[in-house]
Formats: sequence, structure tokens, C-alpha cells
Amino acid sequence: MLFRNRTDAGKKLAERLSGYSGGKDLLVLALPRGGVPVAFEVARELRAELDVFIVRKLGVPGHEELAMGAIASGGIRVLNMDVVRSLGITDNTIAAVAAAEQVELERREQLYRKGRPEPNLAGRTVILIDDGLATGATMNAAVKAVMSQKPAHLTVAVPTAAKDTCEEFAAEVDEAICLTTPEPFYGVGAWYSDFTQTSDKEVCELLEKAARNRQEGKG
Repeated sequence: MLFRNRTDAGKKLAERLSGYSGGKDLLVLALPRGGVPVAFEVARELRAELDVFIVRKLGVPGHEELAMGAIASGGIRVLNMDVVRSLGITDNTIAAVAAAEQVELERREQLYRKGRPEPNLAGRTVILIDDGLATGATMNAAVKAVMSQKPAHLTVAVPTAAKDTCEEFAAEVDEAICLTTPEPFYGVGAWYSDFTQTSDKEVCELLEKAARNRQEGKG
């Protein structure tokens, strides 16, 4: 399955998640930036609250596309020890990368939330959404951070994912939904006709639009 763009992917994912529609205490959490346009469509169709969960990948210096781990709101840090050990990455290197990414994480929290408090996840049904999963390092950090807040039910949902990664999450959360698990995977962007980077401006606009829709009873 090839998605036209993240909006198209979100609409297709919403169809798969339709059983959650109208659920009490339902919260759709998007991983910015790319997960927000996907999650916006899901939240609108399910008539659910939409919020963001800030996570930053820790890229290997010089090979930033390779994740050695990730950090998330709440002081959560997850490391891919296979990558760390195989490349001989030192604690000092990890600390330096994590410190730089922490600055960006805090910048995004301030920009996207505009003073709004983080949602209380305890006892809620939470759907964590991104535009796709490759290694899953970023989503792994998000899952650990969310689970530490004791939600009643946690679902990970993405339009496309590496098959092994999707299976790993299925064993960790209440439900893992990956619309497509193509093999070979190639990467998330390979399964979108348009994989243009989502901007901060677009994230803010979609969050504001979702809040208006909730107030007007449209979602």
C-alpha cells in the first residue's frame, strides 16, 4: 500500500481504529512532527482529544539517521544497546547528544503547548501515533514514558512499519496496529508518494484546529 501523504494515511488508519470511536477518556497522542497530520485525521474521525507527546531520537554522531536511542518528556531515556555496543559509543558521547536533543525537546514543548499543561494519562485509553516505524527507537521511548503514567489501555498505531518492529510493539502494549508491514521495508518515506517534512507551523495549526473541532463538537 502506498499512501498519497500523511493525511491520506491518517484517514486509512482511522478506519482501522473505528472501534475506539466514542470511547470514554480516549486520547490520541501524536509524535511530532510527522505523526501529527496522521493523528489529526484519526482524532477527527474518532471524535477524540488530540495532543502531542514529544520524543527526540538520539542519532549516532556522523550517522544521525541511525538511532542509538531516544528521549521523551518526563526524563525518559531509552538506548539501543546493540547499536551502542557495536559502534563503541561512549557514555560521554551519549550524554552530549542527549543534552542537545533535550534543548530541542523543550523548545518543541513550549512552542506546541503554548502554556497548556501535559494531559493526565492515568486511567485513560491512549492511542500513540506516528507516520511509521523503522527501528522503533522513538516510539519505544514514548511507550515507556506513557506506560509510566498508568493508562488503562495503550495502543500503538502507524500506517507503515518494519514487520519485526511492529511485532515487538505488539508484545509490549495492549494493541499494535500497523496497516502495512512491507518486506523489504526500505524506510518509512518509501511508502508515501509525498513525504515532505512537516513544519512546526503545520503542527501548531493542526493542534489548534483539533481543539476548535472539539469545542464545536466536530471531533
